[in-house]
Amino acid sequence: MAASPSGVNRFYLVLGVIALTGIAALVYQVRKPKGVSIPANVTVLAADTAGFRGYLLGSDSARIEISEYADFQCPACQIFETIQFPAIREQLIATGKVRWRYRDFPLDNVHANTRVAAHSAACAADQGKYWEMHAALYDRQGEWGESRNAARLISDLAGTLGLDRGAFDACMSSAKYAGRIQASLDEGTRLGVGSTPTFLIGGRLYPGVISSDSLRALVDRTQPAPTP
Repeated sequence: MAASPSGVNRFYLVLGVIALTGIAALVYQVRKPKGVSIPANVTVLAADTAGFRGYLLGSDSARIEISEYADFQCPACQIFETIQFPAIREQLIATGKVRWRYRDFPLDNVHANTRVAAHSAACAADQGKYWEMHAALYDRQGEWGESRNAARLISDLAGTLGLDRGAFDACMSSAKYAGRIQASLDEGTRLGVGSTPTFLIGGRLYPGVISSDSLRALVDRTQPAPTP
């Protein structure tokens, strides 16, 4: 018995849906960011630190420089960044009193995605948007922090910030800033940093979250010290 026209049409409709689904899956596989792994304990080369001593914010003529050693996946660091840092930025950095220096201190033993996040901020810096990515990583820490594919979520985040996704993903896949991140960790370790966040102010280390009021009072009574 010959198939009815409606039966034939239904067959081709189902076939078309299957084909479109397959094409969509193929496009996704091609376009999705590849898995990214940023190696730890790499050998730091001179080129990794040449002309770079941290991510700086504020005036070069500021009387005090504060170095923050932090981990993008650290909950306490997120609290400091989202609650205290806006006031610090307005009252101390924007007024020229303080130059802020951010240093990566990835706690690999407890935070699986910390180096991926740190590297993503470095890749964003290539496109002039380090501090935008810095803030976004802390704001959205709950989304990418425990993800099995943090690189994909962070790549999506880069897109919302207006970064060139192709260049960003290529930078992430290259892991070219692994040595820079390691050098930052090594510096903090030499100074005695053991937890995040930790602040270096006037040659002394202050671990833990510091309120904006406490930090302002500390700056007022601190004498400048040589930078590391």
